[in-house]
Amino acid sequence: MQRTLYFLALMLTAIAMSLAMAHLAELPNKIEISAAHYLIVQRNYDNWAVLGLIVPAAFLSAAALTIALRGTGAPFTLALIALLLLMGELIAFWGFIFPVNQATQNWTMLPDNWRTLRAQWEYAHAVRAILYVLALGALVMSLLDWRCADSRATRYPGTSPACGTTTANMSPSADRLAS
Repeated sequence: MQRTLYFLALMLTAIAMSLAMAHLAELPNKIEISAAHYLIVQRNYDNWAVLGLIVPAAFLSAAALTIALRGTGAPFTLALIALLLLMGELIAFWGFIFPVNQATQNWTMLPDNWRTLRAQWEYAHAVRAILYVLALGALVMSLLDWRCADSRATRYPGTSPACGTTTANMSPSADRLAS
């Protein structure tokens, strides 16, 4: 069960991160273009609402993983950190990006303060990209620690808390590999 939840959380978070990273990568080229050109470029996102379904799926899978990891120590803590970062991403979207989408009718019209709205929209997407990178990193670290703990418990019951640290209960060949 935990293995499946890790797979879902990692894959969905990575896919959602790729969407946010696309926004971050194009920011330098879009932040200063003219109003007419900006409206044209924004048409690239006309069908992204369907892709946006990945975002709540990533959050829910990370929440399920976090719940499943209760009592596991570091894997739980790292999954919780990832979940909180994903929550921050949702706050950035609903608090800063969605209102701009509404004010501009999904960038089909430009109000008088469109430059301010553009900056808010673009930089909030940049923040989301950073939060996704950090969340994915926390999930990977959680998985690595979980795998390490699982390996210690099933293969080397005498190992210490640090993965790869050996005690007398390990076989000599495993001891050589760990050093």
